[in-house]
Amino acid sequence: MKVSYHGHSVVKVETGTHTILIDPFISGNPACDLDASTIKADVILLTHGHNDHVGDTFDIAKRNDALVVAPNELANYLGSKGLNVHPMHIGGFHHFDFGRVKFTQAFHGSSYVEEDGTVIYGGMPGGILLTIDGKTIYHVGDTALFTDLKMYGEMNEIDIAFIPIGDNFTMGADDALVAADWLNAKIVVPIHYNTFPVIEQDPDTFASQVRTGEGLAMKIGDSLEL
Repeated sequence: MKVSYHGHSVVKVETGTHTILIDPFISGNPACDLDASTIKADVILLTHGHNDHVGDTFDIAKRNDALVVAPNELANYLGSKGLNVHPMHIGGFHHFDFGRVKFTQAFHGSSYVEEDGTVIYGGMPGGILLTIDGKTIYHVGDTALFTDLKMYGEMNEIDIAFIPIGDNFTMGADDALVAADWLNAKIVVPIHYNTFPVIEQDPDTFASQVRTGEGLAMKIGDSLEL
């Protein structure tokens, strides 16, 4: 399978049968190389409800009749807008035809702001453990550092972990290095940085300082095979 990074927290996973998008913030994202009006997707996975993570979910899901998997309250809201959804919650897992999804904790917020300013409660934020053909991808989501990350590392053999480093809204680089140690992933990729001035970070420096596993600062559009 091919895993690619597309700026902010956008990750694409392509298997022999499915294209999966995680947190597809494309339009309005100066760091993204994708075209929301043409991209194909069978599945969209959402870590939480903030607009810079839900992103173009509405348009992409409707155009592709894609399945949206999200925390319960967020999924219910998206379902009320006509999307095909599968609600989940923290600690639960489900076997889909494309792979196994489990939601983990994340210490953050979750709300969606509609165009008229209405704020929609998005339930609890989460991280996503995605396992396909024996390979596990962990999208940590937006989160602070917390010690249960060590437990997740002990319970799972993680092939690649996408960890936020931007600071201000999430953990910063120093805390992310600790998270990388605890998760014990084979490859560690920094995300959620440089999209806005307040989260400017140097991903190459972070990657060079990763002590456990291989630190890899993926450029926009870079991909790797798992």
